[in-house]
Amino acid sequence: MALTLSAAPGPARLLRRAGAVLAARPSLLAAATVLLVCVPTGEKDVTAAVHITAADLASLALVAVTAVHLLRGRAPVLGPAACALFGGIVFAAAVATVGSIDPATSLTGFVRLTQVFVLVPVGVLCALRDRTDQRLVLGSFVAAALIQGAVGAHQYLTGTGASYTGRPIRAVGTFGALDIMAMSTVVGFGLLAALALALGERGPGGDRRLRRAMYAAAAFLVFPLAVSFSRGSWIATGAAAVVLLLRADARLAARSAVLGLAAVVVLVGGLGLGASGVTDRLSSIGSVSAAPDQSVSDRYDLWTTATRIWQDHPVGGAGPKAFQQLRDSHAPLRLSSGSDAADATIGFQREPLLSPHNMYFLVLSEQGLIGIVAYTALFLGLLIGCLRHPGGPGGGPGLGALALLVWVLVDYLYSDIGGTTTVLTSVVLGLAARTARAGTPGAVAR
Repeated sequence: MALTLSAAPGPARLLRRAGAVLAARPSLLAAATVLLVCVPTGEKDVTAAVHITAADLASLALVAVTAVHLLRGRAPVLGPAACALFGGIVFAAAVATVGSIDPATSLTGFVRLTQVFVLVPVGVLCALRDRTDQRLVLGSFVAAALIQGAVGAHQYLTGTGASYTGRPIRAVGTFGALDIMAMSTVVGFGLLAALALALGERGPGGDRRLRRAMYAAAAFLVFPLAVSFSRGSWIATGAAAVVLLLRADARLAARSAVLGLAAVVVLVGGLGLGASGVTDRLSSIGSVSAAPDQSVSDRYDLWTTATRIWQDHPVGGAGPKAFQQLRDSHAPLRLSSGSDAADATIGFQREPLLSPHNMYFLVLSEQGLIGIVAYTALFLGLLIGCLRHPGGPGGGPGLGALALLVWVLVDYLYSDIGGTTTVLTSVVLGLAARTARAGTPGAVAR
């Protein structure tokens, strides 16, 4: 009896198979972009002009696949509204780059802005062909959050995180102390995505096991989000969760508020988080205007700096990446030289303040009135489109896109692009654009 051994498929055949899979389901690249954010990049020089991560490479692969599909007529053609909104971003960045105080440096900023706010969102928009694609991407947010949340919870419980009030208890996931907001961003996104997917499974036709799993994931993610000690992420997640619940069911929102208060009691009283600084951090949110701490005071000074730069370059701005060059000549004297960062890997470092920590002020200072009008049109267009999308049972992907978009818009009040998780903003904008397109009167979801 002879045995026939089939040869292992060669590299060419594997590539063809992978290409066929991606052609049938290009949203896999969008999901990969989200998951690859979790790949540790090592501590980096925050002053470097360009940081390329595995997630960035996956997003560029998505853009390339989308371009091929558009050329072959396999991807949906963008409507005039989407072309106008995304084209406005490119136009504003181009005008700012041409009129920049340093065009060579601003060119890299132009490329980054185009990638984050145009190319990758359009790639995601074209890749999301049906509800399965949307759920796949939302599920990748949940998976990434569970990975980072587990690492962050371990850091807090074992005292191996970043320094907070002199103790190594701040949860930062795999991102390290130099990217202090990254873990809380991923966890906040995942928590909202899990809630949206759970709410989408309500009703007689929903998957009960999936609903329970998503509720359990959201409940778990509350803990690492709390011990990230990130006030900005707390505010953004809370605001987005309120919008999500109100859009899904107002009565459910009321019940959730009661459960949320109970969870706070358990976390603070039962698990002792109050003794570790969570309650102090929460109470400090109410004093950011009357008695701001140093980090908040620095933010106010950075906003003042951005306003002064804009006054000198009102129409087209000073150019992408020009803020860091003009900061010292426009900043108040009391502005700190940097913020403190410390963990077991890097020791103690001073991280320079290279942006105004407010996306709207950043756009105003670097791209002027043209830029702020273009970004406002894009954000409002996406938000209105998402609000038109039906909520309630079965509307999980649309609810998720709305919640994630609200998170980004709120977070931009005290943060801006930069860091490993920037590419996640692109995916969120793509999800929102897909939902807005489906929610437009007369549009037909593919």
